[in-house]
Amino acid sequence: MVDAFVIETIFIFQVHDWQQMSIFEKGKIIVTGGAGFIGSALIWALNERGFEDILIVDVLDKSDKWKNLAPLRFDDYIEAEDFLKKIEEESFSDVALMLHLGACSTTTERDSAYMMQNNYQFTKRMAEFCFKNDARFVYASSAATYGDGIQGMSDSTENLHVYRPLNVYGYSKHLFDCYALKKGWLEKIVGLKYFNVFGPNENHKGDMRSLVNKAYAQIKETGRIKLFKSHNPNYADGEFGRDFLYVKDAVQMTLHLTENENANGLFNIGSGEVNTWNELANSVFAAFYLESKIDYIEMPESIRGSYQYHTKADISRIRAVGYENEITSLREAVRDYVQNYLMPDKYLGD
Repeated sequence: MVDAFVIETIFIFQVHDWQQMSIFEKGKIIVTGGAGFIGSALIWALNERGFEDILIVDVLDKSDKWKNLAPLRFDDYIEAEDFLKKIEEESFSDVALMLHLGACSTTTERDSAYMMQNNYQFTKRMAEFCFKNDARFVYASSAATYGDGIQGMSDSTENLHVYRPLNVYGYSKHLFDCYALKKGWLEKIVGLKYFNVFGPNENHKGDMRSLVNKAYAQIKETGRIKLFKSHNPNYADGEFGRDFLYVKDAVQMTLHLTENENANGLFNIGSGEVNTWNELANSVFAAFYLESKIDYIEMPESIRGSYQYHTKADISRIRAVGYENEITSLREAVRDYVQNYLMPDKYLGD
């Protein structure tokens, strides 16, 4: 007969061991948008840590997005529409975590109903799925929620409702942030306000690719880079800018918040610095060891009224929950991207 004390002791140790396990070890990881830019980069980073029990949910369209998946290791892939049907019919007791990156991220998209369905309603369903299955939920919000920045760019929820996004993409993300706050969800989930992320695995994004990716092609073709002229009297041509963040830093910040199960709420994912478009262009030329040659062109009228001239992430909240890694400098990040991925035509994991 086994002593009751022994049984109780074993149970206590088992509970303790479970609590000490990383969230990535507790069960299956679902990554929506896993074939996309940041989604595939997150899977690459998980693979680097030795985790492969991953279900990818995405929509493989006519682009080359599928190429992002080729070097990665994961358990299974399912189309988003099929996944929605599946979660209505079955329970998923083995799921520990969902990294919800799936969304329409085209900031020029005018179909508001489509955007709201994909970015707002779909996110609600994913959150509810995680609550039902006792899984951690981490989702992508956006710096586009801050609009023109007049009200600041703080990831505190104290004044969340004062922000006025400049396009329906930003509004669809902001609406879920506000809904999650109202429902009390932000006390147990993580929302990530990504700033201008760039790096490997974005080739499929078309016009939504970063300037670094576009500039690489322009330099190869013409030896020059095109930048928009300023239509804001406060900024000279090329002297307005953004908070640019290398995707490798973005995924490390994301995984830190995911693993720290006491870190919940909204978090800015950025560098905490502003770099101008001229500085970014000069960094690309430096990666080619070339002299900078920049042409300033008219900004399309369709985006002039909704253009963000200045973004800068306040990253004090993520620092406060223990993220101590140094952010890669713009010039070093661009060099790594151009020389180690764009020039050899490689993907993360190759």
